[in-house]
Amino acid sequence: MANELGAKACAVVDSDLRSITPEWIDLLIRPVLHAGYDFVAPYYHRHKYDGTITNSIVYPMTRALYGRNVRQPIGGDFGISSALVTRYLSRDDWETDVARYGIDIWMTTIALAENFRVCQSFLGAKLHDAKDPGADLSAMLHQVVGSVFTLMREYDQLWPHVRESESADVFGFRYDVGLDPIDVKLDRMLRTFRQGADDLREIWALALRPETLQEVMVLARQPMDEGSFHLKDDLWVRLLYEFAAAHRFKPLERGHLLRSLTPLYIARVASFVIETRDLGAAAVEDRIEQLCRCFEEMKPYLIALWAGDGAVAPPGPPRQTAEVAGQGQRSQMEA
Repeated sequence: MANELGAKACAVVDSDLRSITPEWIDLLIRPVLHAGYDFVAPYYHRHKYDGTITNSIVYPMTRALYGRNVRQPIGGDFGISSALVTRYLSRDDWETDVARYGIDIWMTTIALAENFRVCQSFLGAKLHDAKDPGADLSAMLHQVVGSVFTLMREYDQLWPHVRESESADVFGFRYDVGLDPIDVKLDRMLRTFRQGADDLREIWALALRPETLQEVMVLARQPMDEGSFHLKDDLWVRLLYEFAAAHRFKPLERGHLLRSLTPLYIARVASFVIETRDLGAAAVEDRIEQLCRCFEEMKPYLIALWAGDGAVAPPGPPRQTAEVAGQGQRSQMEA
């Protein structure tokens, strides 16, 4: 419709928003009309347990792959230029999972990978029909991660050459906001992971290196104690990078592989909840930054896997992890 009307810019927002204001439209459209940007991503405050697919997978992977720090790549609220609308309409993948939960990361990735001008606008709080991160988000997870992996194949002449990330410009004034609480059922999440380890080991073995799978199984056999359960950053990054490579090389197994990710994702979220439950917003954001750096530093491992190097050794924990963790502790003290 925007294309038929000849609109210079178009804003799209989620349908379940409870925090939208008239200023949102201005913030999503103005950078396109007056500053020459093609894609305006949202930047807002969310509860630390809202957007767990973004925080644990899509944001750090997109940043590591394409070199731009777009904090909410699947935020659901965007401003786009007429040139980018035309590019989206020229694509032939509208009948795939891209047209469902995968649409947001599809839009963001095309803009980043094809050198459209990208920025962010601070919109305040995102209040919507938030879900318990341990609830059944399987369809969303499969479609979003499947879109990420599919686009990796399309742009694999580009992303292996991206060595570091840089921040995208941010419009709007940042301010603190109140956020709705989110109830998290850790017991159920930990049970889901253990059950997945019992049922899905053979599927996981299709994607994971033996040493990675062994670490996962050891973790699943430990007592499911909320006080001690911890899925390390470097193990989580290896899991996703190895699944991405398997998605490339084992096309007949893609559906099974994506579905089998759910218990692993839930284990990562449970670990994050346990680790951050006493942290303030600034310290949690530092913790997510630490994970992003882990994705970036371990990217050579992904490149080797993507090239089919079966002899590549899993890397150790990134060198900067301790340093960034210290920064997070300092930020918590300052807060």
